[in-house]
Amino acid sequence: MVLSRFWLVIFISSIVFVIFSLFSGQNYTIDHVLNGKKDDPILISEKYIDQIPAFIKDSINTSEEKTFIINRDTLNADTTYVYKNKTVKIFSGVQKSDGLLPTCKSTLLDLILPLMAYLAFFCGLMELLIISGVSEKLAKVLSPVFVKVFPSVPKNHPSISYMTLNFAANFLGLDSAATPFGLKAMESLQTINPEKDKASDAQIMFMCLHASGLTLIATSIIGYRAAANSANPADVMLPCIITSFIGTIAAFLIVGARQKINFKSASLLMGLMVLIAAIVGLLMYVNHLDLIGKNYFTTNLSALILIGIIVATLIFSFVKEKKFTEANTTVYEAFVTGANNGVKTGVTIFPYVLGMLVAISLFRNSGLFEIISNGLGFVFSNMGVNKEIVDALPVALLRPFSSAGSRGFLIDSMNTFGADSLTGRLSSIFQCSAESTFYVIAVYFGSVNIKNTRYALGTMLLVDVICVITAIFVASWFF
Repeated sequence: MVLSRFWLVIFISSIVFVIFSLFSGQNYTIDHVLNGKKDDPILISEKYIDQIPAFIKDSINTSEEKTFIINRDTLNADTTYVYKNKTVKIFSGVQKSDGLLPTCKSTLLDLILPLMAYLAFFCGLMELLIISGVSEKLAKVLSPVFVKVFPSVPKNHPSISYMTLNFAANFLGLDSAATPFGLKAMESLQTINPEKDKASDAQIMFMCLHASGLTLIATSIIGYRAAANSANPADVMLPCIITSFIGTIAAFLIVGARQKINFKSASLLMGLMVLIAAIVGLLMYVNHLDLIGKNYFTTNLSALILIGIIVATLIFSFVKEKKFTEANTTVYEAFVTGANNGVKTGVTIFPYVLGMLVAISLFRNSGLFEIISNGLGFVFSNMGVNKEIVDALPVALLRPFSSAGSRGFLIDSMNTFGADSLTGRLSSIFQCSAESTFYVIAVYFGSVNIKNTRYALGTMLLVDVICVITAIFVASWFF
């Protein structure tokens, strides 16, 4: 219900603001909101050639392309004058994201189809894990901890192994694997959900822990920083881990208090201590490496672990081939069956993702997001907050809405202020330490047709705020 109302508020307020901007003269056209593409120049005015300054008119007349470009502001896109059909069109600035119709197309072609391919592959592997008995063994090993965190989940339930794989994939920065494992976990949890259209306590806990974004190897962030010529691309690893870990603990405590979980459980405390020990141990190992060693380690660890999971699954399936025979199938046929289920899941979540991304597209292109972002920046500046921190806030504000959008702000901030500036580093931590909340909710709850998300959205947004505040303190402390 909350998600539905929030979606309506974003959609309707964006449309109203677009129409108001058109009739108030703030926008010359709103075609870019519907048909424009990201980074396209925006048409701001149209004049007869006699109405423009003489030096621009002369330059257009002497230009073979009948265009003239003015470098008005080095921080913004050039202002371009294009003469065609007796009028001069004036463009300035670039579009922040795709318009409504291109978003519909890109959601299918650039997001859903690749996601369906990942789902098909990893759901095929998970079918092998199920039939071979690996998932059952994994659930038995981890049940003592998981039944404390998820009291409503029966001991040795298959969802435990799926959630474990999802957390592990997120932990190692394996985004392509994390989503299929997570969707399989939601489907498994849905089988024990007494109210099928309402999120269960276990599903909310899983979603909030997933969205807190605990990451150990921020492979993509390191890659962006390296591309931006950072002297030490991996120097944000520790701040990212600390920030995302605090976000995860906050999510657990907030949801746990709501669900009255026993925080004093010995098995729960032991599991937490093991996790902390693993993080500290790996950090100590990475810390003693030189720059090349860090880059080599962070680049290869996640990939090697993913390959290891795939190889181990196939080998174990081959060893337990009798179980596939007992199930009247073969290893390959079981993989195909699982892959087919993954494709069906992708088709199911498409409308949910489309609806959310179209609303976000309207929100960004309407100008509302920019007004809110600038307003918050003005408030924080007048409160005495460091300008370098204020310059990084657009990444934090956009992250819950769009990973691609916040990534664009991240790259822009590093190009503008420098990858090793406080702004560049803080933007990297913002990008790494939280999830795209609205996208995640649309995908995961949409995959099992849950309409009432209860307090999941509010909790996830609160965790996002906690991660932002923590990132600012951690970045200021480290850098």
